[in-house]
Amino acid sequence: MGKKIAYIANLTYSPQVNPLVEGNSVVVKKKHVRTGVGTDLVNTETGEITHRAMVHTIEDVDDAQFVKIFAAGVIASYELNRTAQRVFQSILDEYQRTPMSGGFADTLYLSWFDGGLSGRDIGMSEYTFKRGMNVLLEKGFIAPRMPNQYWVNPTLFFKGDRVLFLREYRRKVSNEEKDKRASDLSIEQHK
Repeated sequence: MGKKIAYIANLTYSPQVNPLVEGNSVVVKKKHVRTGVGTDLVNTETGEITHRAMVHTIEDVDDAQFVKIFAAGVIASYELNRTAQRVFQSILDEYQRTPMSGGFADTLYLSWFDGGLSGRDIGMSEYTFKRGMNVLLEKGFIAPRMPNQYWVNPTLFFKGDRVLFLREYRRKVSNEEKDKRASDLSIEQHK
């Protein structure tokens, strides 16, 4: 209790300017959390620049945890079904084993033999693996290059050390509000 009272007793006031508008950064356990407000989102229908509030968290993790977090973020973003999730994780593991050439690996050799992917048991049948592969092909994760060789989407398969998943939430606008905004825009254009 003493520390809290001492902290509150030594506050620095800012009556003219909100110091949080520019954003701030706070260390929370092993994470850095930053907040801010931006005005760089443009409504393509109206040309209106809209404000956005942002909370940006930076967390340092080990290699194994990084790959798991990366996979989970991609899986959630693309809403992969259970089979596609398992196949994506297996292919991502295979990608991590693939040597880089010229600073990146843009293709993968994916062959099913000896009851598994590249001869390694991955806990599924070949039929199940192919069903998951079809989903990944359809969603642009991989593309066929040659038999058993696939191009990888460099955004979804990479060996970098940073990843940012951005999710934007927008309030739904009623039809009346859309009509009002369109009317206001029309009036502005005719001036």
